[in-house]
Amino acid sequence: MRSRLVGALVVVVLVLLALALWRVGPAPRIEIEPGLPGIGPRTPLTIRVSEPNRGLSGYRVELVQGEQRFELAEERFEPRPFWAFWGPRELSSQSQLVVGRESLPELQEGEATIRVVASRAGTWLRRPDPAVAEFALPVRLSPPTVQLLSQAVHVSQGGSGLVVYQVGPSSTSDGVQAGDWWFPGFALPGGAEGARYCLFAAPYDDADGSGIQLVAHDEVGNESRLSFLSTYTSRPPRQATIELSEVFMARVVPEILARSPEVEEGESLLASYQTVNGELRQLNAQTLVELSQSSRSEFLWNQAFRQLGNSQVMASFADQRTYMLDGEPVDQQDHLGFDLASYRHAPVDAANRGVVSLARYFGIYGNTVATVAV
Repeated sequence: MRSRLVGALVVVVLVLLALALWRVGPAPRIEIEPGLPGIGPRTPLTIRVSEPNRGLSGYRVELVQGEQRFELAEERFEPRPFWAFWGPRELSSQSQLVVGRESLPELQEGEATIRVVASRAGTWLRRPDPAVAEFALPVRLSPPTVQLLSQAVHVSQGGSGLVVYQVGPSSTSDGVQAGDWWFPGFALPGGAEGARYCLFAAPYDDADGSGIQLVAHDEVGNESRLSFLSTYTSRPPRQATIELSEVFMARVVPEILARSPEVEEGESLLASYQTVNGELRQLNAQTLVELSQSSRSEFLWNQAFRQLGNSQVMASFADQRTYMLDGEPVDQQDHLGFDLASYRHAPVDAANRGVVSLARYFGIYGNTVATVAV
């Protein structure tokens, strides 16, 4: 009996020694995925490390450039003991990092290496070398150049303008930033390499034009900005009052609702009118913005834009309208259109050459033909 116990103990010891000698964790799998083709001001970086056997032990992420080494992240885990075939373990880990000049002002132009060192689960007798993965990236810190070519650019609040400019070869996107609005630039027909033009609008709620700038980006996020307006004329939106009536609402609201399934009828005629005048108006405005994104990169028009013949301006762009019913305000909307009135059945000529992008019943606008001019 005693000899059997001794034999069993010897077997256990031998098994433990074998495990302690051989059962180290395999090399972790390492993935390095930069979000941009180089390091600029803010380059996103995804690090994935996995080890499906004994689990992760830990890893660190560092950036190496010349003699400098910057630690970006470090994680530690508790793998399964070498003798255990059960129990908790961390099979994988992912880190989302941002690396660049903003977080590491010591970075220099040139090249840098992202290095990930992942520890392997060891035993009493063995401490295996870690797994190492590296990913080299160019460091680009100089923004693209942008130079104004237009002699003068004059624009008014709520109006539009055109600017001609030149960008350097590293620019990958450029245009005019006007507050929250972005207007892309296009190659200037017949211009030199890098010559661009941009049609832009001045937001109707921008009183001083300070938010209007030429902007150029490169592929790693470096950015140049240039103020370019010669003059900016402040033209506060006009205030207008619209008198409503039950008869008018009963005549127009049901038809619009019947042909606009994207909105629902309200609990009352007034509520339905407010839905049409507010919610449907916003949906229609968003559709117009989306249509503008299909603009071509070449000029389509070849003459001055003209107003509808024999027409009278009835409302201007960005009028701030207050809607009244029985002497009480019931709604307020910004009128983002330019209303012209003519005689009944008058022919409607195109204002210039363009491409028809919408021709259908269109919410608050009724039967509509919309064109994209560029």
